[in-house]
Amino acid sequence: MLQIPVTCGHRMAPSFIDHIVVTTFSLEAGAAFVVETLGVSPQIGGEHPRMATHNLLLRLGDAMFLEVISPNPAALAPARPRWFALDSLVPQSPPRLSTWVVRTSDIRTAVTGASEPLGNIEPMRRGIFDWLITIPSDGSVPLNGVAPALIEWKADVHPAAKLEDKGLSLVQLEILHPDPDRLSRLVSSLKLDAPVFVRPAPSGTSARLVAHIKTPQGLRVLSAPQAPD
Repeated sequence: MLQIPVTCGHRMAPSFIDHIVVTTFSLEAGAAFVVETLGVSPQIGGEHPRMATHNLLLRLGDAMFLEVISPNPAALAPARPRWFALDSLVPQSPPRLSTWVVRTSDIRTAVTGASEPLGNIEPMRRGIFDWLITIPSDGSVPLNGVAPALIEWKADVHPAAKLEDKGLSLVQLEILHPDPDRLSRLVSSLKLDAPVFVRPAPSGTSARLVAHIKTPQGLRVLSAPQAPD
C-alpha cells in the first residue's frame, strides 16, 4: 500500500498535533465509546458558550489530548452552525474520530500558507482557556472530514498539562483519503512535525482518520465506522 509520510519544512515554524476529536450526539455515548475502545474513561472538560457544546478530555501527552465533544442540551442553540459538523448528528449517530486539530504559534501565517482553505480564524473560550481556531462558516470539516483545524492557544500552559495522566500517548495518526496527494500537500504546507501518514482510502470506503494510541492495555486503534462513498 502506498504510504506518504509527511515531514516538517524549514522556513516556517513547525506545527504539531494538538488534539484529536471524537464527535458524538451525547457525551454519555462518547464516553462509552472511548472506554470500550481505549479502556480508559475521559474526564470532564467544560463548555463552549459560543458553540453551545461541551466536552470530555483525555491526556495524550504534555501538549496533546483527545477530545470528546457534543452539542450541549442545556445550552441555547447558537445562531450559527456548530463546529466539527455537530449539527449533522442525530441520536442514532455513532461516536467517531471525526477530525484533528493542529497547533501553531502563528495561526494567521499558517492559514495563509495552507494549501487548502481551512476556515475563518475565530476566538473561542472554555473556562480559563482562550484560543484562536479555524472554523468554516458552514461548520463543516474540509476535505471529506479529514482536514485539520488550526489552533493558537493564548496561554503559557497547555490544557493537557492540567489533565490526569492515564498512561495514553498517540503513536501514529493515519489519514485515508481518495486523493492522498492532495492531503499530503496540505499537511506538508502546515510544516507538521508529527507521526502522521497519508494513505489512499481503500476502494469503496470513505475518507477517515485512524489513530493508533498506546494505552496501559496495549496498542489500541480509534477511528470511525467504515461507510461506502
